Amino acid sequence: MTQPALEAVIGLEVHAELLTRSKVFCGCSAAFGAPPDTNVCPVCLGMPGVLPVLNRRVVEFAIRAGLATHCRIAPRSVFARKNYFYPDLPKGYQISQYELPLCTGGHLDVLVDGTVRRIGLTRIHIEEDTGKNLHDVEDAASLVDFNRSGVPLLEIVSEPDLRSPAEAGAYLRMLRAILQYLEICDGNMEEGSFRCDANVSVRPHGQAGFGTKVEVKNMNSFRAVEKALAFEIARQTEALAAGERLRQETRLWDADREETRPMRAKEHADDYRYFPEPDLPPLVVDPAWVEEIRASLPELPGPRRERFEREYGLSAYDADVLTQRKDLADYFEAGVRAGAAPKEMANWTTTEVLRLVREEKLDAALVIREWPVTAAQVASLARLVQAGTITRSTAKALLPRLRGTGRDPAELVAAEGLAQVSDRGALERAVAEVLAAHPAQVAEYRAGKEKVLGFLVGRVMRASGGKANPQLVQELLRTALARETP
Repeated sequence: MTQPALEAVIGLEVHAELLTRSKVFCGCSAAFGAPPDTNVCPVCLGMPGVLPVLNRRVVEFAIRAGLATHCRIAPRSVFARKNYFYPDLPKGYQISQYELPLCTGGHLDVLVDGTVRRIGLTRIHIEEDTGKNLHDVEDAASLVDFNRSGVPLLEIVSEPDLRSPAEAGAYLRMLRAILQYLEICDGNMEEGSFRCDANVSVRPHGQAGFGTKVEVKNMNSFRAVEKALAFEIARQTEALAAGERLRQETRLWDADREETRPMRAKEHADDYRYFPEPDLPPLVVDPAWVEEIRASLPELPGPRRERFEREYGLSAYDADVLTQRKDLADYFEAGVRAGAAPKEMANWTTTEVLRLVREEKLDAALVIREWPVTAAQVASLARLVQAGTITRSTAKALLPRLRGTGRDPAELVAAEGLAQVSDRGALERAVAEVLAAHPAQVAEYRAGKEKVLGFLVGRVMRASGGKANPQLVQELLRTALARETP
């Protein structure tokens, strides 16, 4: 009997560190990168007798995230103690939310292979981060840096609506984009400010119930999440096909071996012995404040993507790439306002400009404020190409030379004599010389090998120093070859 095909069921838990100046329950700095154990105080170190005080800005950021993802904002929510022992948890418990979180429901619409998929959200709640264990292999010692202890987090839990690694990657990219548009999280996975755990199982297609759930941790990039999920889905599928019984557990992603490996048996909520936090009163949110925050939300990536398709005639792919970062979308629109054709500006932005950004390692920042070249410079290059003043290859060569200069590309083209040659007489002479120098290729073209034309165009372009109008060169070559055919 043929076994039914299996499908993956994936849910993601994201922890996003918030860009507040101070921690969630004390006044210590929440800045990343300070020397170990310098941004600490008795509250975030869990000293006896101290009391937490909730940071209002954290609540505002959480509400912004909830509204941007279509969640219901609870008028009353409750903090809870999540109890477990680990060296980086100074109090022996983590202040979080459990039964009554601040944000519930909601969804994200993500674009996957040209199709929009709606992924439900279970909840968004506030909690504090833990410290960080530092292991010194040479000294055979482990230390704890408590700077991160008490840094505010949002835990964002999806419904098990994802069905593939590609959908999971698209969901994470959209979620990070929303948080960056809101300017509440920088989304840096390498620094740990945007962290993801995945719950994955497999089941026969059409089955309503879930299979045995496995949690996967230790993934520090979107690519790592996609690879880990693909491996784990394949592992579970193969195990079931071999008649093995899966067990509920937590597994770590090993990036070097590109495989998951067992870490521990999966905990249940009961293991954490949740109970209401006695040192914090229930969080009561004024509905008028919620509406004030709603009115301040920026245009978000989903609506902006749709507008770019509608208003500028961009493809779904280009609109998606441009709107994944607010600063990139702003840069594109600045170029269009400076006179570039939208499709041309999109091409330059998503290829050449992004290449410069990656070379200068600017893409990890929340907002790129100093671009390698300005949007107005790129728009000027695009206009020069469109007008036939310079070739695209000349424009691409000019782009790196404009870094940090603020110079108008048109001035540089004029000063260095880089304008495209469109003099028919001069180009006809160059064509004649190339044809005379390459009789074998001429014969091949006349025998029906059209691809040879590219070789001949390249030779004429080389003879002109790359300045010849390539469309005109191609036209003159075809004319000459047809005229000289016996």
